[in-house]
Amino acid sequence: MLKIGKIEFDSFPVLLAPMEDVTDPSFRVLCKEHGVDLMYTEFVNADGLIRGAKKGFKKIEIFDYERPIGIQIYGNEIEPVVAAAKIVERYQPDLIDLNFGCPVKKIANRGAGSGMMKDVPKFIEMTRKVVQAVNIPVTVKTRLGWDDKSKNIVEIAEKLQDTGIQALTIHGRTRAQMYKGEADWTLIGEIAQNENIGIPIIGNGDIDSPQLAKEAFELHKVDAIMIGRASIGRPWIFKDVKDYLQKDVLNRELTIPEKVKIIKRHLKESVDWKEERGGVLTIRRHYVQYFKGLPEFRDTKIKLLRSDSYMENLEILDYIAEKYEDY
Repeated sequence: MLKIGKIEFDSFPVLLAPMEDVTDPSFRVLCKEHGVDLMYTEFVNADGLIRGAKKGFKKIEIFDYERPIGIQIYGNEIEPVVAAAKIVERYQPDLIDLNFGCPVKKIANRGAGSGMMKDVPKFIEMTRKVVQAVNIPVTVKTRLGWDDKSKNIVEIAEKLQDTGIQALTIHGRTRAQMYKGEADWTLIGEIAQNENIGIPIIGNGDIDSPQLAKEAFELHKVDAIMIGRASIGRPWIFKDVKDYLQKDVLNRELTIPEKVKIIKRHLKESVDWKEERGGVLTIRRHYVQYFKGLPEFRDTKIKLLRSDSYMENLEILDYIAEKYEDY
């Protein structure tokens, strides 16, 4: 049985990746209801927490029904990240995750996120200092390396283990790849099966079906998997994956009316969390994925993405459910 700190998991643990502007409470509640084993908040800038930025503190608000849940932080200097970890600890998450994987230019190019992979000694020292500073489990999420010429994840994984982290998530791409090309699960598997590695290895990258989830466990022998982009507009993917892994059942695709019922719940939770306009704007990126592939949908999609009214959104969703009731 997999354990991270005091968290115990059933077989085939499936985790929700931390994603900026995605994994807020309105989305997390849906993922939780569909069987995800561990969730994370959006990642939070350590400097912002230290400055008292309201947006940062809003991101780290968590609720008991979401547990187990981790809060992920990032930064490019050791002391601010350590100080932010101490702040986060007061919010009592089940773990703190350090983001050394974000490839976004404005973050990586200043040495934070995946940019930390260019300075391994600092990477390791920051992790060690955070582990020493808090009394809850610390985990790390990172990538294979900066680029194809510097895939140093094997070296980093062994050194990270020595810092005292309790799990390591590896996204199967380099920073240079961003999210392009295919994730390299071969290297993730090598680390998961490395006799020198005793901490849980969580694989991340391109898992968008129950079949690929099963391959990650059976072929690459990871201890858990993490799903990110494939869950956007598809929070039920966690149920689909868990049912296949645990029961060998392939669930049918949800009908549009069934999806609309979930979407309306998502919209309400989003509006409750961020008030009307903020909640409606936040859910737009999910709409595109929720209704991906629908025929003759362009005009309706434009109307949906232009509306900032909660009631108008509900009316459009009802229209979609009726028009596409046979899909």
